[in-house]
Amino acid sequence: SLALRTVLKGIPPILSPELLSVLAKMGHGDELVLADANFPSASVAKNSILVRADGHQALPMLRAILQLLPLDQYVPTPAFIMRKEPSDRDPSLVPIVGQFQALVSGTHGAQVQLEEIERMQFYERAKTAFAVVGTECSLS
Repeated sequence: SLALRTVLKGIPPILSPELLSVLAKMGHGDELVLADANFPSASVAKNSILVRADGHQALPMLRAILQLLPLDQYVPTPAFIMRKEPSDRDPSLVPIVGQFQALVSGTHGAQVQLEEIERMQFYERAKTAFAVVGTECSLS
């Protein structure tokens, strides 16, 4: 008999077993929401899957997810973000949006335009997502 203590190779350790299972089940047309701490993740995901990623920031989580999950090449804009309202625009958020843009484009191998969606439309679209990943960071 032989017993081994191992972990999967090449899997970013930030990805929980629960999230890995969700990613493995996704297919063409499925959407995944990466939400900040202020996003109503539980209520938005009440008809889908909620994965808590407490203690993790959105950018490293996105980087890890994109190592395993390719963007859908059959849609014109495979990634979208919630458009900030004029009343809550924070200039300090511009760098994180730029970092998301660079990461998504770099992973995709071509420039990807992030589609900006109005807040309430974003909430409605998020309700149809395959899963919502709630991170610790606050982007709003």
